Amino acid sequence: MVKLTIGYKIWLKRGDTELIGPGGIALLKAITREGSLKSAAESLGMSYVFAWRYLRKLEKRLGKPIVETRRGGKRRGATTLTAHGLKLLEIYEKAWTEFEKLSRELKFEI
Repeated sequence: MVKLTIGYKIWLKRGDTELIGPGGIALLKAITREGSLKSAAESLGMSYVFAWRYLRKLEKRLGKPIVETRRGGKRRGATTLTAHGLKLLEIYEKAWTEFEKLSRELKFEI
């Protein structure tokens, strides 16, 4: 007998449009951890421009702001998640937890 497991990736969608998946969630988590879009992008090996464009596209598709930014200068710039960005993380984490639970419960052999 060979034991089989389930592999999966999760995306949140709005209708037929994909909003955010594992890479986008990693970016939101990195923004929370780093407090800066530039640092978050660097920590993930992304360019700042790619990350910035990704967030703008996500916000346009969702119709809600995901991040708040404060420009640099004397008080140093910062990026934080809005309530909508935090809610996306919460929903994704809940879905991930449920899929993990289900994948552990299902047993397949061939």
